[in-house]
Amino acid sequence: MVKVRQSRQLSLLNRILLWINYVLVVSLLISVSAKYISPHLFWLVAFFGLGFPYLILVNLLFVIYWLTQFRREALISLIIVLLCFFTIRRYVQFTFSNSGSNSDIKITSYNSMLFDLYNWSKNKQSRQLILNQLQEINPDVLCLQEFYNNSEEVEYFNIDTVSATLNTKYYHVEFTAIAKKRDHFGIATFSKYPIINKGKIIFNTRSNNICIYTDIVIEKDTVRIYNMHLQSISFSEKDYTFINDLQDDGDAKDELESSKTILRRLKRAFVKRAEQAELVSASIKSCPYKIVLCGDFNDTPASYAYNLISENLKDAFIEKGTGFGRTYAGKFPQFRIDYIMHSRDFKCTQFTRNEETFTDHYPITAYLHLR
Repeated sequence: MVKVRQSRQLSLLNRILLWINYVLVVSLLISVSAKYISPHLFWLVAFFGLGFPYLILVNLLFVIYWLTQFRREALISLIIVLLCFFTIRRYVQFTFSNSGSNSDIKITSYNSMLFDLYNWSKNKQSRQLILNQLQEINPDVLCLQEFYNNSEEVEYFNIDTVSATLNTKYYHVEFTAIAKKRDHFGIATFSKYPIINKGKIIFNTRSNNICIYTDIVIEKDTVRIYNMHLQSISFSEKDYTFINDLQDDGDAKDELESSKTILRRLKRAFVKRAEQAELVSASIKSCPYKIVLCGDFNDTPASYAYNLISENLKDAFIEKGTGFGRTYAGKFPQFRIDYIMHSRDFKCTQFTRNEETFTDHYPITAYLHLR
């Protein structure tokens, strides 16, 4: 009996790893709770929510490690990972039946990045490529974030161009900033269905973020389309340089100060998105119509903003998505931050994400069947 007990004792290495495992389990529990806790109350929890996918991964690695030794310590992480199942579903899906029909409402959401106005992609043809891609998708309703329109130059009069390209003669555009009386920046919803009412939710921030809602008529039903762009992190070029230095194992100058700057930007964005999400959630709860919601949340599925807005809605990706669903093509964070949601009056029959993009976001499309 003594020999058996001794054989089950942990080695020094395993004891150290076990304590690390405990810390990671607690961190995972905190990250799951982030979706319920407003950053207004305790902003630090939101950082754990951002790291949810990584915490799941390392806990799964610990499960595998302990199982290879046939040790019951594997249950520590395994139980917690299983408890996180519903949050994991927001990140990864496997769908075997994914085929919409012509009778469904086809809705696309896309952050158009001002149609690459400043040539971030280093491709002078990017605007036309974006328009070609949208024409190929050919949605019934198109929600564009980071929309740009020039009221003087025909080449950049994007309202008319998009409307003509997609044959969406109805549109709702709101501008949050105007420069030189000709450069208009904002958000836009284009529709093949008649628009009977327009409204907006002002976030009262210095940023260009906004939410608009557009009431359209589909046959005899009134459907409210929400189109939103929540607070971005607003990393500067210096911040991205620092992140690249870390990823490339390079020497990052003023590492501590750069880290503090990034943390401050993240904290500010978490708090502002919480405020914005609360305003949108209040509007949704008072809406008398069927709802479709699109937007760039700039936040992950484990966030407070996502959880609050999706409270009474269904996520099209969870219904019919496949894979990890990454929608952000930029440097950080490469997660799913663009969403299409809907009320239970609809059933999602197909969800797709374009494999190619000419901005820092991928276009996403949902086919919705009106019950």
